[in-house]
Amino acid sequence: MPYDKNEDDIEQLLIEGVTLHDATEPSTSHGHAQPGDDDETPDSALDTALKGDVQAALALFAEAAQDTATAGVELGLGRHFACVDYCNQAVEKAAQSVSLLRFGHRSMYDHDLRMLGAKVGAPVAIQDEMARLTPFHPETFYADTPPEEADEVISAEQASSYLQSTRSVMRWVKSIVLRMS
Repeated sequence: MPYDKNEDDIEQLLIEGVTLHDATEPSTSHGHAQPGDDDETPDSALDTALKGDVQAALALFAEAAQDTATAGVELGLGRHFACVDYCNQAVEKAAQSVSLLRFGHRSMYDHDLRMLGAKVGAPVAIQDEMARLTPFHPETFYADTPPEEADEVISAEQASSYLQSTRSVMRWVKSIVLRMS
């Protein structure tokens, strides 16, 4: 599996834990200000952060990161449907973490991840990645596929591709949740 620095960043956040205090400090890397960091938050970003539920957004983002890691484990074990099911769950939780931050509540949706992406302001390319995972909500998937055949319907290559889509969404959400919180 290729080395992915973003996965290490998420894993490190989960290991160290992210607190409300950490989330309200300016964007830093290991406690050091980054070039271009401003001391003042733009009014629109501040307004958005004040509307949102920062703690809940961070907690849900952490759950999404855990689900993404679990998806990788499931892929390695050859449980392809379990992998894409976790991918579906991770993307939903990640998008809902943006909703919590931006609106102060989860967005209503009907398991259409593209629609959820649009509601939370995801770029079209991210909505496309999210849409790829919509068919893997268990209610939808099991309507046409018996559970005992689920892993045989999805190849390892397909599951790996869906995991890459999930990671793309996670990188976008990370840039929103960790910057805005």
